[in-house]
Amino acid sequence: MIDNTPQTIKAYLAGVNLNDPNFDYYMTELANLTQANNMEVVGQTHQNAVQVVAGTYFGLGKINEIKDMAHGLKAKVLIINDELSPVQIRNLEKLTKLRVIDRTELILEIFASRARSKQAKLQVQLAQLQYELPRLHPSENNLDQQRGNGGSTSGGFANRGAGESKLEINRRTIGKQISAIKKELKAIAGQEEIKAKRRNQNHIPKVALVGYTNAGKSTTMNGLLQEFTAENKDKQVFVKDMLFATLDTSVRRIDLGNNFSFILSDTVGFISKLPHNLVESFKATLQEAKDADLLINVVDAADPNMIQMIRTTQNVLAEIGVKNIPMLTAYNKADKTERKYPQIEGSDILYSATDPVSIEMLAKLITKRIFANYEEVKLLLPLTAGKEIAYLHEHAQINQESYQTDGIHVSGHLEPALQARFQQYVI
Repeated sequence: MIDNTPQTIKAYLAGVNLNDPNFDYYMTELANLTQANNMEVVGQTHQNAVQVVAGTYFGLGKINEIKDMAHGLKAKVLIINDELSPVQIRNLEKLTKLRVIDRTELILEIFASRARSKQAKLQVQLAQLQYELPRLHPSENNLDQQRGNGGSTSGGFANRGAGESKLEINRRTIGKQISAIKKELKAIAGQEEIKAKRRNQNHIPKVALVGYTNAGKSTTMNGLLQEFTAENKDKQVFVKDMLFATLDTSVRRIDLGNNFSFILSDTVGFISKLPHNLVESFKATLQEAKDADLLINVVDAADPNMIQMIRTTQNVLAEIGVKNIPMLTAYNKADKTERKYPQIEGSDILYSATDPVSIEMLAKLITKRIFANYEEVKLLLPLTAGKEIAYLHEHAQINQESYQTDGIHVSGHLEPALQARFQQYVI
């Protein structure tokens, strides 16, 4: 019998602690990322230092220790907690005889395996190419062929001149690919902008779920769909208990009671030290957060690193330019704690996304935040008031509209500025 079961790659983790109080948290996160990439963590170590070694990241003594421990545990891959320079990667591979993956490459590999939509695939591909470009090298290290980054696949070129020529060809090729992908992503972003304008033609408020990966954003969206939206089965989004289960932004309309509705978007999750190229690539996807009237920061209330996760979300939002947007914090997974739920805590909420009562309370809190100044009014406009009707459809939530002999009867929810503007038509 031949065992065709794929063998899990064993990985050894390592990092340099530059007196960072969050170092242990980052290493725990690195282990979770490694497992999310279908690798088995067999061991880990770290070195305390004032600064990293420029050419090798670790000191030589630590490198020898890592080599002995990793090979003894049958590890094939060494995963580093920081982003490494091309020189550091090559030198570590030569000295340890292991494939070396830094934190950035690990996250990119996970994103590449999870991307589903055309936009997400292009965004990940762009970030990968931007990561690979400065790392191209006519190296004689045959480990280069394992990463598929344009290095030698034959153990070295015949002469340095040929290697340099091949290197320049690879750089030009990647440069052209980057330009082509950026152009295609710009076209897709334009299409998404048109869709967003169509969704907002009735000026329905926009709410965006943001937060750390695997905090329960998608489960929260499904809970709101289940409770408030008809035919919700066709609109449910993918949910799985793992990091970066979904990379695509999902947008749904939530219809509450009293004719209130809002647009809800579920955005890609965040993580510490999210690669800058990846953040740049996903800016278009995260546009929903920038355009939102309210952000809901979904936090795993059962995670001991909850505070760091909140800070990570705040940092990434600042990096993509999300500023001055009202936010409420939704502490999810309360069912995994010993605290009583659901309950409102100031302007925030402690809840469980799988609990219908929690979802109802969350919906009430959202309603209170985004519809606080809206009032239901009834209007009677002249049959010739086409421009006014168009303006109402763009800036108010219209519940009913009826053309009768005495005029156009409209009922809807209007914010104060609109109430003043249409005061003469109130009946």
